[in-house]
Amino acid sequence: MKNTLMGLALAMAATVSAFGAGYPDKTVTMVVPFPPGGSTDAIARVMAQKLGEKFGQTFIIDNRAGATGTIGAAYVKRAPADGYTLFVSSLGPFVIAPHLLKTVQYDALKDFDPITVLVQAPNVLVVPNNSPDHSVADLLKDLKAHPGKLSFASSGVGSSDHLSAELLWQQTGTQGLHVPYKGGGPAITDLLGGQVNAAFVNINSIIGHIKAGKVRALAISSEKRSPLLPDVPTLQEQGVKGAEVQSWQAVAAPKGTPLAIRTELRDAMVAALNDPAVKANLLSQGFEIVGDTPEHFAKFQATEYARWKALIEARHISAD
Repeated sequence: MKNTLMGLALAMAATVSAFGAGYPDKTVTMVVPFPPGGSTDAIARVMAQKLGEKFGQTFIIDNRAGATGTIGAAYVKRAPADGYTLFVSSLGPFVIAPHLLKTVQYDALKDFDPITVLVQAPNVLVVPNNSPDHSVADLLKDLKAHPGKLSFASSGVGSSDHLSAELLWQQTGTQGLHVPYKGGGPAITDLLGGQVNAAFVNINSIIGHIKAGKVRALAISSEKRSPLLPDVPTLQEQGVKGAEVQSWQAVAAPKGTPLAIRTELRDAMVAALNDPAVKANLLSQGFEIVGDTPEHFAKFQATEYARWKALIEARHISAD
């Protein structure tokens, strides 16, 4: 028995060594399922640079946008599970899109091996400067007085900013008018111009406008106040419970990618996130460093998957 166990241990060590030794020895592709320029793309490019420095190999970004991120996800699912194709995405394709579309060409919980959640960031509930609403209580009063009339902009159906609004309405028994845009930029433009009544916007996209006094922040969707906006109370502080939302970016690999490679990548990514210059830059934009383990990421994804499935079904939301 002892000799058998020793043999198994040696075999496992040899396997790990074979997979881990020399990795990577060619270019690694990091698939981002969105166009260049967004938060996910920007974070992926930071990771690509730092991983390239760490491993002495090229890490490239492949933007495969479309179908709310599911095209890129399906592409990664079909890629060889050898560590040379990685999936860098926001929460959409991981936990939201499968419930929005009638068919997707992957199973979000079964077709990928989790590596780590890189960062997370809350949304901020904002209104134009000419809005009569100066608090969540004011906004809820208006929503109840004018059901289905107050417009809430979002970057698209099923985005975290859209679902933040749906959660607010669900938890408060109110109803606004969802106005989806093709991306966050156009939504913010109309918000600044007063063409819409309100919006939940990712903190990194709106904080500059808040500090410049171009929009008014009513609440933040995290459990705690943001150190970047210490005077902006949480939704919970203002009596709205169960509406906490964090947008997040994470990295996964095709199912079956060797554990040794995933562990090596995860450790390198956590080191990159905690590089003083990288960390300071991310924190200044409102991101919170996560860098969790694959096991924690898997449990977190399952929880988020169930949460958004319940909301999307209850609110009858569809992207088809």
